[in-house]
Amino acid sequence: MANQIINVAIHDLDKGEDGFRVRTGNDHLAVTPTTQRVVDELYELYIRRASKSHGKFSAADDAAPTEMHLREYLEQQSDFAILTEKMMATLKHQAGLRNAAQGGHVFFAHFGRDDRQYMLVAILNDKLSAALTSSYDVADVHHLDMDGFRFAGRINLTGWAANEERYIGFLKGKGAVSEYFMAFLGCDNTVQVRQDTTDLVQALKGFADDQGLLGEARDEFLSKAKSICDRASRNREEIEFEALANELAPREPQALLAVLTDPERKLNDRFVPDRRALSSLVKFKGKTAQWSVEFERDALSGGKVRYDASENTLTLLDLPEDLTAQLRNELVRYD
Repeated sequence: MANQIINVAIHDLDKGEDGFRVRTGNDHLAVTPTTQRVVDELYELYIRRASKSHGKFSAADDAAPTEMHLREYLEQQSDFAILTEKMMATLKHQAGLRNAAQGGHVFFAHFGRDDRQYMLVAILNDKLSAALTSSYDVADVHHLDMDGFRFAGRINLTGWAANEERYIGFLKGKGAVSEYFMAFLGCDNTVQVRQDTTDLVQALKGFADDQGLLGEARDEFLSKAKSICDRASRNREEIEFEALANELAPREPQALLAVLTDPERKLNDRFVPDRRALSSLVKFKGKTAQWSVEFERDALSGGKVRYDASENTLTLLDLPEDLTAQLRNELVRYD
């Protein structure tokens, strides 16, 4: 599906010995087939990147003013040129505070997709390659390195307006190299480990459903997932989606990675899993005011527990002797 482009702009953030400076480029790129292709390709590349983090605008007093600038643009219908120039000033300021920051061509795209609106910001650099001229000579050419971008963020403008919990996503990268870009967005990505683990569990179950895994195959997949995540939790190691996909689904890692990196799931990459939230990968549990029940997944697939969907009843087989004795003694009291 093509993105419905509303506004596109590109400026330069140059890094020199005396710091950063902004060079104003084109505030209103014409929507041509080339522009459309660039926006579509950047969006697809962003989606496929494994290491992303998600959050919302920070409520801190010292947060970047990006939220304010976007609000002015959307609610007061200010010009896109004014928005991007203000955001470039913010980007320059944040880049100047961090040694790891880098410059490049800063690409802004406001577009619609699937009845939602987004703002995508990406920093691209040039790449040197060679081209064959009409006189059959070889010449150097520079073009945008679409695959090589390291800094990009996507703001779900519709989700922001609807007060969703997470509506900003950005490439997380390794170490602190992406911190200035997160600060530029004004994003609060405080990791809620229990919720992040629960979201990961739901994504893994969803992948098992999509792959049509049933019975022992499903049990084996989810048990292996729990083992990998348990190991990370015990060792206080962060889960990395690319490594998880390679270990958990070595034959189809890209299929699993596509689920884990889907921005609509808003999964945070690289966090230490919560072991309590992992239990639902291999256990079913529930309770009412009168009873509670918990059993392993293989008890269901192995026939030790039977669920009748039409009657909505659960039957437990092979009860342990101590429970059997308690129940028999209780029945005697009613005879």
